[in-house]
Amino acid sequence: MDLAFTEKDIAFRDEVRAFIDEAFDKEMREHSRRSRHGYLPKDDHVRWQKRLYDKGWMVPNWPEEHGGPGWDPTQRFIYETEMAAAGAPHVIPFGPRMVAPVIMKFGSEEQKKQFLPAILKSEIIFCQGYSEPGSGSDLASLQMRAEDKGDHYLCNGSKIWTSVAQYADWIFCLVRTSKEAKRQDGISFLLIDMKTPGIQVEPIITVDLPEKGFQEVNQVFFTDVKVPKENRIGEEGKGWTYAKYLLEFERGNPYAGGLKRGLRKIKAIAAAERADGSGALIEDETFRRRISQLEIQIEALEMTELRILSKLAGGQNMGPESSQMKLRGSELQQAVTELMLDAVGLQANPFPPMHFGSNEEPIGPDYADGVAARYANMRKTSIYAGSNEVQHNILAKLVLGL
Repeated sequence: MDLAFTEKDIAFRDEVRAFIDEAFDKEMREHSRRSRHGYLPKDDHVRWQKRLYDKGWMVPNWPEEHGGPGWDPTQRFIYETEMAAAGAPHVIPFGPRMVAPVIMKFGSEEQKKQFLPAILKSEIIFCQGYSEPGSGSDLASLQMRAEDKGDHYLCNGSKIWTSVAQYADWIFCLVRTSKEAKRQDGISFLLIDMKTPGIQVEPIITVDLPEKGFQEVNQVFFTDVKVPKENRIGEEGKGWTYAKYLLEFERGNPYAGGLKRGLRKIKAIAAAERADGSGALIEDETFRRRISQLEIQIEALEMTELRILSKLAGGQNMGPESSQMKLRGSELQQAVTELMLDAVGLQANPFPPMHFGSNEEPIGPDYADGVAARYANMRKTSIYAGSNEVQHNILAKLVLGL
């Protein structure tokens, strides 16, 4: 296993850093700083994604035949790590990272022509319709119906925790087309235009975003929504297979770059904050021990990511390691935001609005702005993309053979 970067890799890393310095402009940096959950106003996201497209870096995981940059696994890892370390906006993942690989592998030629170029150019923004009320981690229990009406399906039901549904153009949905087979065999995978009559998007106002209009998640209701059969991916009843394929792409992303960035912020806050009745918090022995323990765990995760990178570079598939990365990465995301909240202390209490376009001055130091909100938002990471309990079960079965 080779964990060292070559001179070519280092040159590429420097190219990525130079691009970020130029393209990640002052206005976008301020908007990213004010985002509690990584999502920006749609115009900002599209502007950033078009800059990536112009550079040829919009879809690092796509093959060259569909517009990918032709990178090897090491280049993709460097790119993702440097973007996270800089705090650059992430690409809205539901189109480029999630549904696009499914369309490439299981979609028709017509679907590939219709959707892949539009996703690449950010002309279509997708959202994800998996979870339902009562059907979260037990996804096979979903109930949204899609009745066969000849040349179309008639869809009724709802999807919940739907990120960016308020400005998405399309949604990919798992729907129940049969109740006669076992649960997994009665599920199909549909692409649905969000402008179709009968679709209603209702915001879910979470504790980290107290004002309507700036939410991350939504509930989407479908009432007699007509979906042409040509919008079904692959075969009817095979949606479960396609969903599992998609989840490999949702779970297998590197975490260490963003975690190290969070750790640097903790150290900066601790240097400014005072310990109880003494000097800077960073000099407090107990707090320094907590930082050190977290730093060791992040470095261990980074070594795991590099080990997986070496495996991918050798032509092997990721396999159950994607669950391992999601499990440990999400736990450390929560640990970083928890320690950051402890470092800020009482300064986190004002919990200012922090929304885009607000001219309200933050209460307290800049570094405290949004810390409590991000802590609250990160509670979700051990639930989405399959809860961590599910990831434990996957690893127990596929790695330990239990």
